[in-house]
Amino acid sequence: MTGTATAGEVRDTPLAEALGERYLAYAMSTIVSRSLPDVRDGLKPVHRRLLFAMQQLKLDPAGGFKKCARVVGDVIGKYHPHGDVAVYDAMVRLAQDFAVRYPLVEGQGNFGNIDGDNAAAMRYTEARLTAVAAALMEGLDEDAVDFRPTYDGTEEEPVVMPAAFPNLLANGAAGIAVGMATSIPPHNVGEICDALSHLVGHPDCSIEELVGFIPGPDFPTGGVLVEARDAVLEAYRTGRGSFRLRARWEVERLSHGLYQVIISEIPYQVQKSRLIEKIAELLEAKKLPLLADVRDESTDVVRIVLEPRNRTVEADMLMEQLFRQTDLEVRIPLNMNVLDADSVPRVMTLKEVLRAFLDHRHVVLVRRSNHRLGKIERRLEILEGYLKAYLDLDKVIRIIREEDEPKPKLMKAFALTDVQAEAILNMRLRSLRKLEEMEIRGEHGKLSAERAELRALLADEALRWQRIAAEVAAIKTEFGKPDALGKRRTELGEAPNAVVVPIEAFIEREDITVVLSEKGWIRAVKGHVDNAEDFKFKEGDQLKYLLHAATTDKLLFFATNGRFYTIGGDKLPRGRGHGEPLRLMVDLPNDAEVSAVLAYRAGSRLLVVSSGGRGFLVKAEEVVAQTRAGKQILNLAEDEQALFCLAVEGDAVAIIGRNRKLLVFKLEEIPEMTRGRGVILQKYRDGGTADLKLFNLADGLSWKMGEKTRTEANLMLWLGKRATVGRTPPVGFPRNNKFT
Repeated sequence: MTGTATAGEVRDTPLAEALGERYLAYAMSTIVSRSLPDVRDGLKPVHRRLLFAMQQLKLDPAGGFKKCARVVGDVIGKYHPHGDVAVYDAMVRLAQDFAVRYPLVEGQGNFGNIDGDNAAAMRYTEARLTAVAAALMEGLDEDAVDFRPTYDGTEEEPVVMPAAFPNLLANGAAGIAVGMATSIPPHNVGEICDALSHLVGHPDCSIEELVGFIPGPDFPTGGVLVEARDAVLEAYRTGRGSFRLRARWEVERLSHGLYQVIISEIPYQVQKSRLIEKIAELLEAKKLPLLADVRDESTDVVRIVLEPRNRTVEADMLMEQLFRQTDLEVRIPLNMNVLDADSVPRVMTLKEVLRAFLDHRHVVLVRRSNHRLGKIERRLEILEGYLKAYLDLDKVIRIIREEDEPKPKLMKAFALTDVQAEAILNMRLRSLRKLEEMEIRGEHGKLSAERAELRALLADEALRWQRIAAEVAAIKTEFGKPDALGKRRTELGEAPNAVVVPIEAFIEREDITVVLSEKGWIRAVKGHVDNAEDFKFKEGDQLKYLLHAATTDKLLFFATNGRFYTIGGDKLPRGRGHGEPLRLMVDLPNDAEVSAVLAYRAGSRLLVVSSGGRGFLVKAEEVVAQTRAGKQILNLAEDEQALFCLAVEGDAVAIIGRNRKLLVFKLEEIPEMTRGRGVILQKYRDGGTADLKLFNLADGLSWKMGEKTRTEANLMLWLGKRATVGRTPPVGFPRNNKFT
C-alpha cells in the first residue's frame, strides 16, 4: 500500500525510532514553548500570555485592579492550556519586588515575602500591569509584531512583544529545558541603556567597552558583588560564567567596646528564614566558634543581628567564616541560552543579546512606521475627498437629494475614489460648517507633514537608528532615574583576598604603644604611653613614630616607595628592649624609608601624597597588604618619593611647598582611586611639598608656634582651586614650613 496511512493501519516501527520521534517532539516543545526566553522581549510564553491577557482586560497601570483569579482564568481559557497553579505562580513572581528587578505586575494583597512564605490564593489577590509591562507591549495594536492563532484557533496572540524595554537583561530569566538550561541574572536598566546607546553609535565596539557600562548584575535584593573583573568580563564574553554575591553588612557599636554585626541585605533568591535556620544549626553544632547568637529583627526591612563570641573577635573574620559556611555568600550562574529571532536556542554573548534587542527595535520601528503611514494615507484620501466636496457643497447636496444612486454620480462629478465618495455620503450635516472645513485643512497639513517625516524615516537607515537611540534614551529617562526603582542596588565590591587563619580571631585584645626608631627598629610596649623620654634607643638612634594601637589592630606602614606594608599588632616584638629591624618583618627595600604609621580602620579613607605634590584618596580596605612584599598604591615619577599618608578628617586641605607657598582647597576636589599617580594638589616651578594638613574650614587653620598654637580663621587669601600655586603664608608661620 502506498500513500499516507489510513485510520486503523498498523505499521511496524523500530522502538528506538518511535521513542526518538516522540521525545524530540517533547524536547522541542519544552525548549521553545516553555523554558527558554526569547532574546527580543525576554519573556517565556506563559509570561507573554499573562501580560497580553491583562492588557486585553484593560488592567493598565493607571486603571483599577482585578482579581488574579479572573486573569488566570482568561489565560488558561484563551491562551495557555496548562494548570492554573503554574500560571498563578508565574504571575506572583512577576509581582514580587524581591524576585524581579523591575516588576511587570503590580499586586494588591499578599504576594509572598522574602522569608519564603507563599502568596495568598488567587481569589484573594488583585493585580494590574506596571509601567514596565506597558512599555513591553507598546505598539501591539500598530502591527509592530506578528500574531498567531491560539491553541484552539478562536483567538490570536502575539508571537513576541514589541519590547520598548530591555527586559531580558533587566529582569533576567531562569529555566530548565530538555538537555539545556538558561540562567540570566537581572541588571540595571540605566546601565543597559548606556550600553545600548554606545552600541548604536559604535556597532563594532568590543565586549570590554560594553562591560564598562554594564559592570555586573544588579539584584533586586541588593548585596555586594565580589567577583573579579576578569571573571565578569570572561562571563559576558562567552555567555557562560558565574558571579559571587555576598550579603551587605556593617558593624554596630555598643557600649563598653562591644559590637554586633547587622546584615541589611541578603543574596538574591535566598530565603531569609531558611538562612537563619542554617546559621542556628551550625551554631548549635559548634561549627561557628566566633559567633555567640543570631537574631532576626526584620520588619519590612531586613535586619539580621549577629553577636560575636567576645569583643576581641574581628568582624571581618566572623563574616568570612559565615560566608564560607552559609548562604550569606552564593554563586549566581550566568548561562545566556535564549531563543534568537528565528526561535533557535543558542548561547549568546552580552554584545549579541544587546544587538538582538536593537535589531528587534529596528524591525518594530519599521513596521509601526509603515502601519502609521498606511493609516495616514487612508485618512488623507478621505480628507482630500472632503476638500473636493467643500468646493461645491450645493452640488453635493443636490446630487444626494435628487439621485437614487448618488455614489457613482459623486465619483464622476468630483473625480472621487470609492472610499472618498463613501466618506462624503457618511458625513454628518454639522460637518458642513466653515469652521469644520478649516479644521480639515489643518488636519490635512499636519498629516501631510507627518507622512513626509515617515517616508524620510523609512528611506534613511541612519535616521532610523537615530530614532532608536532616542527611544533608548527615553527608556533610561523613565526607568533609569536615581530613585528607588532605578538606582543600582547591588554594590560592586572587590574580589576578597586570601582568608586569614581563623586562629587569629582569638587574639586577646590589649592596648599597646608602637615605637619605630629612625634606624627602622620597631617594638610594642604594653599600654598607651605618651612620654617619649621613657624609651631607650641604640646609640645614634632616636624616636621616629609613636602610635597608640591594640594587639588586634592591623598596622599600616606607608613607605617612600609608595607601597603599604601590613603587620598585625600581635606580631610586633614586645618588651622594653630595642625591638627588631622592621625590614626583617616586611620586604622594605634598602632605598626606602617609612613615611607614615597608622592603624587600619575599616571604612576609613586615606590621603596619600608624593613629594611632587600629587596624590589621591584611597579606601583603607584597598591598602591592606596580604604578603611581606606589600601593596603598591602610589605610583611615583623617577625623582619623587611618597611622603604623606593622612587619615581623612575635615573638609579642607592645606598644603605648603618648599617654595613657601600655601594653598587651601576643598577636600572634595581630590578624587578617590585604588592605585595610580593621583592628581596635582599644588603646582610648583621647582622644589616640592613641604607639609600637608587636613582640617575643617569652618574651624580655621592652626599650626604650632613653639609651645603655642595659632589659628588663622580668615583663609580667603589662600583658598583656591586644587593644582594652583598658592600664596605666601600668614605672618608668623614657621620658617621650616611645617604645621606641627
